[in-house]
Amino acid sequence: MMRIRLTSFLLLLAAPAVAQDGNPPSLSTFSIVACDPVNGFLGVAVQSRVVGAGSIVPAAEADAGAIATQANANVSYKRRGLEMLRAGRSPEEVRAEFVRTDPGIARRQFAVMDKQCRVAPFTGDSAQAWAGHRSGPNFSVQGNILTGPEVVDSMASAFRAAEAAGRPFGERLLAALKAGQAAGGDRRGRQGAGMLIVKAGAGYGGGDDVYADLHVEDAPEPILELERVYNVWMTLFHPDDHFLPNGSQSVSAPGGPHICALRNLLARAGHGTPTEAQFCAFDEEVIPALKAFQRVQNLPVRAALTPETAARLRQVTSARP
Repeated sequence: MMRIRLTSFLLLLAAPAVAQDGNPPSLSTFSIVACDPVNGFLGVAVQSRVVGAGSIVPAAEADAGAIATQANANVSYKRRGLEMLRAGRSPEEVRAEFVRTDPGIARRQFAVMDKQCRVAPFTGDSAQAWAGHRSGPNFSVQGNILTGPEVVDSMASAFRAAEAAGRPFGERLLAALKAGQAAGGDRRGRQGAGMLIVKAGAGYGGGDDVYADLHVEDAPEPILELERVYNVWMTLFHPDDHFLPNGSQSVSAPGGPHICALRNLLARAGHGTPTEAQFCAFDEEVIPALKAFQRVQNLPVRAALTPETAARLRQVTSARP
């Protein structure tokens, strides 16, 4: 009898979320809406016990703002909210309009951020417990059907720490999701995840503002799978933001646009010459300039771009016009 009960319990945990009343399943989830005012990024990242959460919850446009809609999600918020933000309405005004016009508002949860990084979150009184949000400069985290408030508290702390450390914007979003899951996450389990990041002109070939739009529809560890896909995406499409000196990832065989970024930063610091090339090699144009910079900065002198050297280089060049 005990074996049968245990088997039934494990099957329940493994089963996908199913609506019992014919309505769509509640988007019990945790998410973050955030911005990077220095580099112009806006984004949303989410994890849920519902397949396709990365398609349902987030919306963002560089000339408007970013929105996450969840719990008994009203997906019309995405289009309507972005239209209002684009027209100059504040996040607080958008929130007030949703509250005024939506008869199901008590069951909703959402966060609205504009392109100035102002944010207005909302958690309805009838959102399934535990439900709540935390917000601060440049972010809002929110969730429902969570193990407790420690989920959003941990997410907020992780985002602040990643931002203070200067980590790339996508890594800040991932840090928040991973911290939320480590603190307990969605008390029903895991299934889908997603990340949407926008920046003006940063889409494929410069044709739009979609910097990254990544989805994990159904996976045992959706956040870890999202992180893996993110690293593959960034390596291929945004290596200059992913690898040192601008990013955080080391590269064993340096060659590419990130080395052009290194060469230009070194030139701004007074070492070597800048370039307009799209692909550069770690060669005699770069290595002597790198060693000269390390020598002046009292860093270990070696033909390697260490995280310490990259951080000092960013610090020196950010202080120069």
